[in-house]
Amino acid sequence: MDAGGFSIFWYIPSEMKPLLLTAIGRTISTAPLGRRGDDVEVRRIHALPTARAVDLERPTVIVLDSALLASIGDDPTRVQELAVMVALVGIGDPGEAEPPSGFPVDCITSWLPGDASVGTVIAALRGAFRHATALVSERHSRALAAERARELGELTAIGVALSNERDLHTLLELILTQARRLTSADAGSLYLVERDENGAATQLRCAIAQNFSLPGLPFSTFTVPITHGSLAGYAAATGEPLVIGDVYLLPEESSYKQNRSFDDKVGYRTKSMLVLPMKSHRDEVVGVVQLINRKKTADARLASTEIVDREVLTFDERCVELTTALASQAAVAIENGKLYEDIERLFEGFVTAAVTAIESRDPTTSGHSARVASLTVGLAEVVDRVTDGEFRDVLFSREQLRELRYAGLLHDFGKVGVREQVLVKQKKLYPPDLEIIRHRFGFLLQKSELAYERERAEFVLASGRTGYDDAIARLERERSERREELLHFLDSIVKANEPTVLPEGSFEALREIRKRTFVDFDGMERPLLEDHELQFLMIRKGNLDDAERREIESHVTHTYRFLEQIPWTRELRQIPQIAYGHHEKLNGRGYPNAVLAEAIPVQTRMMTIADIYDALTATDRPYKRAVPAQRAIDILHMEARDGMIDPGLLSVFVEAKVFDVLAADD
Repeated sequence: MDAGGFSIFWYIPSEMKPLLLTAIGRTISTAPLGRRGDDVEVRRIHALPTARAVDLERPTVIVLDSALLASIGDDPTRVQELAVMVALVGIGDPGEAEPPSGFPVDCITSWLPGDASVGTVIAALRGAFRHATALVSERHSRALAAERARELGELTAIGVALSNERDLHTLLELILTQARRLTSADAGSLYLVERDENGAATQLRCAIAQNFSLPGLPFSTFTVPITHGSLAGYAAATGEPLVIGDVYLLPEESSYKQNRSFDDKVGYRTKSMLVLPMKSHRDEVVGVVQLINRKKTADARLASTEIVDREVLTFDERCVELTTALASQAAVAIENGKLYEDIERLFEGFVTAAVTAIESRDPTTSGHSARVASLTVGLAEVVDRVTDGEFRDVLFSREQLRELRYAGLLHDFGKVGVREQVLVKQKKLYPPDLEIIRHRFGFLLQKSELAYERERAEFVLASGRTGYDDAIARLERERSERREELLHFLDSIVKANEPTVLPEGSFEALREIRKRTFVDFDGMERPLLEDHELQFLMIRKGNLDDAERREIESHVTHTYRFLEQIPWTRELRQIPQIAYGHHEKLNGRGYPNAVLAEAIPVQTRMMTIADIYDALTATDRPYKRAVPAQRAIDILHMEARDGMIDPGLLSVFVEAKVFDVLAADD
């Protein structure tokens, strides 16, 4: 019986010809089910197939009879599994108008007696094939929905990753990698729009390139004009995507051309391309993503033209849709990344200005903040790589290292709140005080000379030439002794005025000088050294007395209060706390809060070691002698044994020779 000029299989490709399976020996009507008699492939089977053997892409009908049921024994699940994949038409013996007892009637679309008419058979089978086609379409729809859900999930995940990435280079790598993955592209490059000071686009700069088949290719940036002459330039100029099946076959009249010099140089064959502009929310092109050679097999390496011809596909509409969605997210992420870079440059400028302000008040400490930052970050990077011992669980992210660097650069900013004369004090005495002492001794030396002349004149007036030579010899001896004593006293004072790194020296000479007196211009008897002068000269370590030291120590609190006022980002919020404790000691003998070890963050402990090492070895401080690196390390070990600094971190610092970063910086 003819189908009346209409086939329900008109949309099924030839390779997807519907399949009818019937038991060997079973005869059914030979009436055509479509326009032609061969529209349906018919196969004879001796046993019911398993669900796994069914071609899910092909509409399939199985004519189910008692013989096929018998082939599966007492396993009803086989029929149930098949019923969700194919259409089942039950068929009985001639005259058997209803299914027999035990027949799986819930799984069949219709029932045919063995002697059913041609029209009845055609109607039943056509209905079954419609059901089978619907099952295939449903599977396609579910697969497509799952694929779209997967793509949406991937785009969402990519969007989250893009929004979380702050480093622009890493961000560009991520964008290009994901674009290639979504489209199975073998290679690609990403261009960024460069603008002049007025914001006008000037050119495209190739910022990054990737090639799966040639992973070791060296990369060097280059620029492309924003014109119709190149593929990337055309996409940037027009804001429209380009989809090209083979760039070697571009029409002669096309304005854009593919530069084949790269292919010729490295032995690569660029074929299909997708070139997409990346637009911001203002519809402004911020860059261009260029994808090359979409592949059938994602991990195939295009090592020859034969493989290229076999593997490379044209980028389809779905590739364009996915890449466009990604490009929109990427454009926003790139703008945010550039903005973040601008903010970072602004903040770097602020930090640099702050450090300059600190060091301009005391030029002798120039470079100290930068060196402490370098040493601290260097130590943190080494600790981050430790895989065993007490620091095996201590890890630092890129943001935390940046936080530590800023804390190191700003750790001494509070010195702006310290009086300049205390801050720049180089000796134990302030220069005017030492100058007064020098004038005092100069006065006494002159007074000694005048006393000599007066006594000589008085002798001559009283005794004339009698005994003159002996008297003059005595007077000169006394004058010389007084002069030598005064000069010795002055020399002792000048030497005592020099600060020391460690407690050292005896002050007996100063106490002896303090006992001496002189008569000033007003005839008042005064000590050779005033109390406040003796107090400063008898400082055993450094050049500051207790009051001055407390004032200097207050810089830590000034630093903390200043840094606390800055609205830090979440990644940098620990800067004030890290910098605050860099003069604390593990045994509670530090300042300003005299806290114990458990209250001192590991970042601060590292900064303490860096700060002490640089303070000991710095060669640019005239108020102290620089010590060699080994002597500085010995002093650090002494402080570790005394429970002041972290011995474990010091061991890492010394064993890794972290201090070598200073030589590298030079």
